[in-house]
Amino acid sequence: MPASSHGSADLGDAGAPVSRRSSYIHGTDPEEQRRLSLLNDRLNAASLREIGIAPGERILDLGSGLGQLTRAMAVASGETGKALGIDFSPEQVEEAKRLARAANEEDFVEFRVGDAVSPPLREEEWGTFDVAHARFLLEHVPDPGAVVRSMVRAVRPAGRIVLEDEDHDILRLWPEPREVEAMWRAYIQTYVRLGNDPHVGRKLVSLLHGAGASPRRNNWIFFGGCSGSPHFPGLVENMIRIMEGAREEILATRLLDERAFEGAVEALRAWSERPDAGFWYGMGVAEGVRSQRGKHDGKQAE
Repeated sequence: MPASSHGSADLGDAGAPVSRRSSYIHGTDPEEQRRLSLLNDRLNAASLREIGIAPGERILDLGSGLGQLTRAMAVASGETGKALGIDFSPEQVEEAKRLARAANEEDFVEFRVGDAVSPPLREEEWGTFDVAHARFLLEHVPDPGAVVRSMVRAVRPAGRIVLEDEDHDILRLWPEPREVEAMWRAYIQTYVRLGNDPHVGRKLVSLLHGAGASPRRNNWIFFGGCSGSPHFPGLVENMIRIMEGAREEILATRLLDERAFEGAVEALRAWSERPDAGFWYGMGVAEGVRSQRGKHDGKQAE
């Protein structure tokens, strides 16, 4: 079920508005926050394995959303580590702070409101983090390279930059519901209309290199399921909520009308009842390190 390009909600999106120059259409209402929270619960264990936080590391998490993964990284860093989460949405930041207080984790995690392109770091904080991380962020900004350059500048020499993001073209539903394919193509086109990149997941290694980091590895995190798996109904419902939340933007592409949109949603629900339904999707991961010296280091990386 191939797609085209970027501009609205996504299947694995667990972030929030992150930049004055970003185009994020999901909103921050309570229902959306519940959706994001459930996605965090599903994806965080796999993300933590890929990020590989070591005891004592200082972590910068851009586009931190509700902060669940930020807090998990802080816990993994132990008593001598700390994590700072930055998100452009004041509502998400306030909820992240509340969740941290409720979990008694305020001492080793901090949240700030700010822009991912120009993170609100104090002068003495630049170049001190051991890890800079972003998940489901680069697809929502028109210049992902600028975000990665900020991440490179934020870490110490030999510090790690870990990127996790999607390539919407890889979604496959089988047996293939044609109505859903048309809706997905229109959905992806909303990213293009907003000036974002729905295929950024395949470009993570290149973004690291372009920002002056040395790419070290890449991988996939599977985000799918099939009939018979316990999380499959929730996975399909998540996709339906995303499509319905992006309804106006999808219809604005004029690739399908209201009747076709409603038919696609119903086709997706019907497809999910098939005993042979398979949902195939994934999130790209890439890691690089900041060079010990070079033209991209320090303020020259801005």
